[in-house]
Amino acid sequence: MPVIVVTGTGTEIGKTVVTAALAALATAAGRSVAVLKPAQTGVAPGEAGDVAEVLRLSGAAAGAELARFPEPLAPDTAARRAGLAPVGPAEVAEAARKLAEEHDLVLVEGAGGLLVRFDEAGGTLADAARLLGAPVLVVVPAGLGTLNSTALTAEALRARGIEQLGVVVGSWPGEPDLAARCNLADLPAVAGAPLLGAVPAGAGALGAGEFRAAAAGWLAPALGGEWDAASFTAAHAAERPAARETAARETAARAAGA
Repeated sequence: MPVIVVTGTGTEIGKTVVTAALAALATAAGRSVAVLKPAQTGVAPGEAGDVAEVLRLSGAAAGAELARFPEPLAPDTAARRAGLAPVGPAEVAEAARKLAEEHDLVLVEGAGGLLVRFDEAGGTLADAARLLGAPVLVVVPAGLGTLNSTALTAEALRARGIEQLGVVVGSWPGEPDLAARCNLADLPAVAGAPLLGAVPAGAGALGAGEFRAAAAGWLAPALGGEWDAASFTAAHAAERPAARETAARETAARAAGA
């Protein structure tokens, strides 16, 4: 798998940290990794963007941006408002192919979701993935609302004949609520693809050494890690109301007997 495209069901849900974890595991396994960001938005010239963050956390070999736009908007909108040329799917595919000639693995991190517009023609990250024939990893939020957006993204991938590797929860909360715990079992069903990891909230704030040492515990073996979906889901399983009522009655009965 020389190229993996990393997308999400929205923005600010952990794509960059998941990309960094993927890069860290591949680098630790002795693979040469390059990270490609087609369009970096919301970052001024000279500021560190997503590629720099991935390289810092992972120790990956190389990174590249194809375009940078200062306002935190969809790439097409940001390019138009800045009076700059947009980047299209064909350019993304060409850049990824060139990087793949010199590296064992290329990770292409999108901006926002799968169908965010890159250019005036309506090109998207999905179009770039299709041109590359590359599989897509979908990063999703943990909580309420994620099932619908995950299902829509999976449907869009299937409609275009693009392989979905699986889904990764980009920011697993320290104290997950009922929806997040139930979603662990439901996400694979609505995605039609396996759950391949859960990165803890705040992982991006770790030091590089700590991040690299912990990354294997966040991603499944299919992505180079050691994380087990069945064990993680079971550990966070939400107790059903009937089970809680039964437990409460048993506790009351024991108290009465005492």
